[in-house]
Amino acid sequence: MRELELMDKVQFIYESVLAKLELEGLSAKFETTNSMRKFKLLEGDEELLKRRVAYFKRINGEITDYEKLVQFNQTRSINQYLTHWIYPYKGKFHPQMIRALLNFIGLKEGDTVLDPFMGSGTTAVEAQVLGINCIGIDISPLCVLQSKVKTESVDVLDQIEELRDEAIKTNNSSETTLVGFDKSVMGLQKFIDTITNEQVRNFYKVAKLIAHSDKSRRNKIFNQSFSLNVDKMLISVRNFKNAIKEVNLKLGKVDIKKGDSRNLNLNKEVDGIVTSPPYSIALDYVKNDAHALKALGLDINKIRDEFIGVRGTGAKRIELYNQDMAKSIDEMFRVLKPRKFCVIVIGDASYFGERIKTVDFTIKYAEKVGFKLIKNIDKIIFGLYNVMQKENILVFQKPEVRK
Repeated sequence: MRELELMDKVQFIYESVLAKLELEGLSAKFETTNSMRKFKLLEGDEELLKRRVAYFKRINGEITDYEKLVQFNQTRSINQYLTHWIYPYKGKFHPQMIRALLNFIGLKEGDTVLDPFMGSGTTAVEAQVLGINCIGIDISPLCVLQSKVKTESVDVLDQIEELRDEAIKTNNSSETTLVGFDKSVMGLQKFIDTITNEQVRNFYKVAKLIAHSDKSRRNKIFNQSFSLNVDKMLISVRNFKNAIKEVNLKLGKVDIKKGDSRNLNLNKEVDGIVTSPPYSIALDYVKNDAHALKALGLDINKIRDEFIGVRGTGAKRIELYNQDMAKSIDEMFRVLKPRKFCVIVIGDASYFGERIKTVDFTIKYAEKVGFKLIKNIDKIIFGLYNVMQKENILVFQKPEVRK
């Protein structure tokens, strides 16, 4: 019997649902067995399944690529392997879920997926390791920066390593007293500004931003945090490079840029969309990352005017959010190829004690513009439980254009 065995940490109903859906997306036929963690494979390309699946650790006794990839991890979480952990961004996707969704909607090597609300770059990294090209767009310069570092640092690892000692020395050369703190940061910033290669410069920028976050949120000493994060990030990028070789990855091309989901500057159609709009009603992204945005020299008030969901107050904020989401859905429909799929992960939030029916609005508006809802999967959400208990994985299909 050809057997499929789930990963040990698969424990929620939505994960079992996604495990079955990704098998269907990869043209496998199967049936469940008496064991809750094993399936019987009736038909399917074992080699393809071994390379692609997200929720299975063994295919007919052989270890899957994903089970190998999650071992390249500097954290305790299965969802923080490779460079996924870099920068403490709230509201992150689960990479495992994204990988399964990319499989379910049938994206193949060389296809292009769009994430118009890129956030921390999870879709970009997962598409990249699957050999799928990705266009990642976000209005936040912080999101653009961290996503570039996660996907591009592996290309310039040698140059990053060459500057490691000088970066640490510069960081440690200034006094670490409260009086000398600003002077220390300014000296480090000057060093970073002299780095001519943008990808290398971005790596050290993000290490510095994590140090700002550690100081702001955890009251850690900036200099110590910067040095520790540089080394931890370096290990993760080395892991990425080793994983490419050991797992025989053929990386997809990644195009990350600052842009607006309400007015996508795309002249070509994409093969799929996987995204999660900002939960700005539940989480104020500007306030949460203010320390990093300020460290980047950005105007917080201007950024607040640009972001979706943080403009206005009370009923006006909800009205503006829905208007912005409608424009974004219009754009997603426009750039998606006919018969292809758009996955939107979104949840209802509580705002001043009132439930905001964002899921219902998204479904109704998406269907209004022409999308067809194929799947609606409930998913438990963690980390925002006081304002959001669950989110929905909405899978839409764009119909064939009638002539």
